[in-house]
Amino acid sequence: YIGIPFCPTRCLYCSFTSYSIAQWKKDTDTYVEALCKELIAVSKMYNGKKLQTIYMGGGTPTSLEGCQLTKILDTVKTNFDFSNLLELTVEAGRPDSITREKLLALRDMGVNRISINPQTMQQKTLDLIGRHHTIEDIFESYKLAREVGFENINIDLMFAFQGQTLEDWKETLERVVYLDPDHISAYSLIIEEGTRFFKMYEEGSLTDYDEDAYIDMYRYTIDYLAEKGYSQYEISNFAKEGKECRHNLIYWDDKEYYGLGLGASGYLDGSRYTNYKYFPAYYQSLDFGMRPLAFEETISLEEKLNEYLILGLRKIMGISRAKYLERLKKIDQDKYKENLEIIEKYINSGHIILEGDHIKLSQLGLEISDTISLDLLLY
Repeated sequence: YIGIPFCPTRCLYCSFTSYSIAQWKKDTDTYVEALCKELIAVSKMYNGKKLQTIYMGGGTPTSLEGCQLTKILDTVKTNFDFSNLLELTVEAGRPDSITREKLLALRDMGVNRISINPQTMQQKTLDLIGRHHTIEDIFESYKLAREVGFENINIDLMFAFQGQTLEDWKETLERVVYLDPDHISAYSLIIEEGTRFFKMYEEGSLTDYDEDAYIDMYRYTIDYLAEKGYSQYEISNFAKEGKECRHNLIYWDDKEYYGLGLGASGYLDGSRYTNYKYFPAYYQSLDFGMRPLAFEETISLEEKLNEYLILGLRKIMGISRAKYLERLKKIDQDKYKENLEIIEKYINSGHIILEGDHIKLSQLGLEISDTISLDLLLY
């Protein structure tokens, strides 16, 4: 994962590490140089291991110039082994940051997947969440990506926020399906601390969404997208055949990955880490020849099993029941017996489905996935 922390503007719901490109424009070359320095250092540390996927996110990577994006990807190509690379995704997140020149530069560097993140397809809801582009910009950026040759395009959507109705959401889905993307991500809004939405929530000018209305939207999403040829393979992700996001599957399969760039998180050699979120600390660490780590911890057996459970149950195919229980039995005999009963309870209630060796969440289970995971977690 490569983090680019610049955006045209900061959306009201955003909790990611991002800074206004207008305010930081003069510093983008400095950041690109520092990021390339980190890429080279990490490559040497791990002997340029073979990469299966690359995901450049943010922020909005296409806030940078085409030559800056090319420099970053050139550095990756020079220092890592691409012989096993299956997927190279760049978030062209904000439609107002996409140009033909940037898309051509990405295509020529071997990018084979683009993610466009409009979040909604009504002007009134774009305005509500703090977007400064139009519906026409969304259609134009998608058309441009197809014209330059991208055959794998994702569209990110968000639903269940104040001011959005079920009819609004239906219209958004219809407009997106009309575009015919290869992959659709549909996440419900979470009001995160530190965002403008959170401040509005504390002040009382924004309310959390009604749970029943959320469930209506979620059920409609699953049914409608299935009807249109999109298979649900994860709680919030839908794809045409063979177009599942390979990079995100690495997360959900609890595999290791590099995290590079300001505020990026990674998982290597049994440890999770997060880079500094502020430019001075990030730059200074690299200048001193150190990795810019703000946080690092070794994952215990209990934490690793919890992550296997939480991430695995996000996938529609679920997890191996035998593998999960075998690992649990070695860690905690009492919790092993307790979780056997909990799983059986959820099977009987129709929230968990047992298919052969696999346990997976039913439609009802997907709607309360957080509750089920909490019941099964080791503490």
